[in-house]
Amino acid sequence: MYIPKQFRKEETSDIVQFIRANSFGVLFSQHNGLPTATHLPFIISTEEDGSITLLSHMAKANPQWKTMDSKDALAVFNGPHAYISASWYEEENTVSTWNYVSAHAHGKVEVIQDDQALLHILKEATDFYEEGFEKPWRLEDNLETVESMLNGIVGLRMRVENLQGKWKLNQHHSTERKERVIQQLKKQPHYDSNEIARLMELELQPKKEG
Repeated sequence: MYIPKQFRKEETSDIVQFIRANSFGVLFSQHNGLPTATHLPFIISTEEDGSITLLSHMAKANPQWKTMDSKDALAVFNGPHAYISASWYEEENTVSTWNYVSAHAHGKVEVIQDDQALLHILKEATDFYEEGFEKPWRLEDNLETVESMLNGIVGLRMRVENLQGKWKLNQHHSTERKERVIQQLKKQPHYDSNEIARLMELELQPKKEG
């Protein structure tokens, strides 16, 4: 991903937190010499040694997994985005743009077909997405049904080798311009304008030392 220095998110913990909050991503790989992609939910985990893993699963009928084992792949996670009109800067020699937040994870994918490992992946996903529900659906309470469907899926484990985050939030503009943009974004009903305004306000806050 092309990331000018001013837009690069340096803190790995912030990128991990972003992926947890925007975990429905797109997995890209090469299949039969052509780029291919599948939209998938991912569970991200970090270890004490700093290593990062992404877990997911896809339908066995999807041919993408057949040429993916031990091969390089890319998982893309999109966050909030909003159009920025040059008129909001109230200055000459400016152009319109798009502000957004995104993350890319590169690594080799391990295809998993072992039943116990598949159950582990499904339980991790179920517990994550059901958390906070009044009556959460539990995999262990529906084990017979889940086990009957395992033959129809494959698990995916990506050992992340390179994690990138891009926070494009007008960092290269003056504080005055950014404040004007924030006020205009708060008036907009479309895209993720209000969330982009909130993130821009966070960027304007003084950085904590230490």
